[in-house]
Amino acid sequence: MTTNNNSAAITGGALAPGSYQGNDKLLFGIVLAVVTFWLFAQTTLNIAPEMRSDLGIDESWSNIAVSITALFSGIFIVVMGGLSDRFGRVKIALIGIVLSMIGSLLIAVSPTGTIVFLMAGRIIQGLSAACIMPSTLALLKAYYDGAQRQRAVSYWSIGSWGGSGLCSLFGGVIASTIGWRWIFWMAIAVSIISYLLIRGTPESKVEQTGERQRIDWSGLITFMIAMVALNVVIGQGSKLGWTSVVIVELAVVSLVMAIAFLKIELSKSDAFVDFKLFDNSTYTGATLSNFLLNGAAGTLLVSLTLVQKGAGLSSLKAGLLTLGYLIAILATIRVGEKLLQLWGPRKPMLLGCGITMLGILLTCATFLYAWQYMIVTVVGFTLFGIGLGFYATPSTDAALSNVPQNQVGSAAGIYKMASSLGAAFGVAISAALFTGLSAGQVIYGEGFFVGRTDNIQVRYAAAIALLFNVFMVIVAMIAILKTVPPGKTGN
Repeated sequence: MTTNNNSAAITGGALAPGSYQGNDKLLFGIVLAVVTFWLFAQTTLNIAPEMRSDLGIDESWSNIAVSITALFSGIFIVVMGGLSDRFGRVKIALIGIVLSMIGSLLIAVSPTGTIVFLMAGRIIQGLSAACIMPSTLALLKAYYDGAQRQRAVSYWSIGSWGGSGLCSLFGGVIASTIGWRWIFWMAIAVSIISYLLIRGTPESKVEQTGERQRIDWSGLITFMIAMVALNVVIGQGSKLGWTSVVIVELAVVSLVMAIAFLKIELSKSDAFVDFKLFDNSTYTGATLSNFLLNGAAGTLLVSLTLVQKGAGLSSLKAGLLTLGYLIAILATIRVGEKLLQLWGPRKPMLLGCGITMLGILLTCATFLYAWQYMIVTVVGFTLFGIGLGFYATPSTDAALSNVPQNQVGSAAGIYKMASSLGAAFGVAISAALFTGLSAGQVIYGEGFFVGRTDNIQVRYAAAIALLFNVFMVIVAMIAILKTVPPGKTGN
């Protein structure tokens, strides 16, 4: 094997003696690649109302455009992780960065009156994230070792968690000053820098032994059709009518494809999703709770949209409400790590869920005066961030330390897929509830709402949609209690 730093190809999953070693240039490029999704693509959670108004598109389709990026990321992340192992992590990461540029470009030039450019751009951004996330993590494992690897992973986490915490504030600042389209022009600029920093890195891929594993196309296609059809049903059901021919047909397609997917996967040895992993109850509980807690991202969309529609805040002022969320989540990730070492995963996972639930409950207080609600929401978002920070590391450790070493790659891919799909469907369902109830006429407990009366319907709709997020966290806690044993676990 050649060891020249400009041409060496590293095989396997770990650093080999005398081989290329990662440096700060590569690490900075990787962090910027991760930021293209978590910071730039996720800004739509806050700027969706401005995008919708500027493009002249329907709210239900706008909601789908917000959620579909995470959906396509979740659908393809396992496949792209496998392709990066086979064909090269650097190659797939660079492909992901190019896709990010293309997706951002389509969104930035979206003409008024059509959803096509926006939807295509959002789908491509999802495919971009599916390429970037697993390949960059694998590069960290391949080219950094010991303390340097821990440092590199910390920066990667700051790029993802920090980006997800900053996206609403960043989007609000840009949209309220120079216009929302500039967010995606900036994303292209950052992607170009990332591409140039990573380009030239020696390739890293898994050395093939024996017969090459084939892509499970039948499983992937049936899974994709089922998920996309379900996402459209959720997003368009209130607009077209839940009993309309189109919605019923799409629901049937989703159900049939889901059943077909299960039958295909259970009959294959090289399945797209290895269901044998779920024989491990701790892995099942960690993955399921991860899906549900990421689904609570709908809290951000609903609450930020409410203060813009119901209280007249700009996207900038709405984004400022999430500042405590950003600070809290970055400050508590290491705390969660220490709690894991002290208690094992179950207690910090439950504690994190409980604090997250309390934070979301505070955002449900839409019956308050606007200024009171904003104060309560700042506290709620801060608690939300603290809870996720406590939960993140213990959950990941519970998932990956309880599966055999030869299944860690597959287990990690499915765990990350649960994150993206949870966010996609959590946002989609929350948005559908909010949009559908906002257009309705039935309000229970109308006398509890104080202040303005012209926005009560919107406030009521937001409260119900936010309570749905509380419900998801409660289910996550039940899953943890039923599956994750107390004390320290792992092999």
